[in-house]
Amino acid sequence: MRQLRFTQQIPLSITSCWDFFSAPNNLSVLTPPHLGFSSLHHDEQPMYAGQIIIHKIRPILKIPLTWVTEITHVDKPSYFIDEQRFGPYQFWHHEHRFKPIEHGVEIMDTIHYQLAFGPVGDLIDRIKIKRDIEAIFLYRHNKLIELFGYYPS
Repeated sequence: MRQLRFTQQIPLSITSCWDFFSAPNNLSVLTPPHLGFSSLHHDEQPMYAGQIIIHKIRPILKIPLTWVTEITHVDKPSYFIDEQRFGPYQFWHHEHRFKPIEHGVEIMDTIHYQLAFGPVGDLIDRIKIKRDIEAIFLYRHNKLIELFGYYPS
């Protein structure tokens, strides 16, 4: 099982931060364009435990892949968890935490994931997948700065 953690501070209120991150359609804004990510989610309800979200992504050679996630836990405005139900990973668990801090919010993401194919999957992870996930979160980090500005030091 692999684990990755990412932390960022942004100058938003906890309510504004929650509203942005809990809207499934905003995920496409935070995903690099070369991945061809689109959300097929059109549920206008606020995020809730048990919610199923369907995405299309083109991670390799522009071949479309369906990625189905379920929102398994929601504690507004503190955290939510999504887990893959169908998609590219053998296992995917992503915890999104939001903590109010002076002048903004600290966003903390913890991802646990596993690829299929045993040692071959481990090799693919070391060569490509881990770097791809880190690049996606670097893109997201920069996009959040573009959208909301730098956190005051």
